Amino acid sequence: MGRGKLAEELKIGEGATRTLIERLKTAHLIVVSKKGCSLTERGKKIWNEFESVFPVKTNLKRNELALADCNVAVQIRGGGDRVRAGLEQRDAAVIAGAKGAATLVFKGKKLVMPNISEDVSRDFPIAHRQIMAVLKLRENDAVVIGSADTWSKAEYGALAAAWTLIENNEV
Repeated sequence: MGRGKLAEELKIGEGATRTLIERLKTAHLIVVSKKGCSLTERGKKIWNEFESVFPVKTNLKRNELALADCNVAVQIRGGGDRVRAGLEQRDAAVIAGAKGAATLVFKGKKLVMPNISEDVSRDFPIAHRQIMAVLKLRENDAVVIGSADTWSKAEYGALAAAWTLIENNEV
């Protein structure tokens, strides 16, 4: 991928993109050629680890847990035991530009929302149906739903919130 396309995809300026590319090159995660940037073997390994921890990112329609029209859910494999009350995820989402975030945990074969609901299917049925239709949750997985007025802010918010559930940012 070329620098211009990367800047467009990331919605950042050319200068920020040049800095990002330099940092990725310095970390030996990408190589740059006339065709553009591509991942090194080390970069591919890290990307695969990222995808194993965050297996699904999907858009959701408005529901009882959503705060806006644009909502993005991120699944965090094995992140459930790091969820306390969900406030850390909400704060990270807001700092990233979202209106907020809802954090859920799959435990005992059901979705729970810490300190709010022991049974999301009963208390928030629309949200539960949407989530279960698109995610293949395993025991102790977490789900963060970032909500914002734009899809990009909802996505950034959800990813920032999800990142808080990675032990020592292991990816």
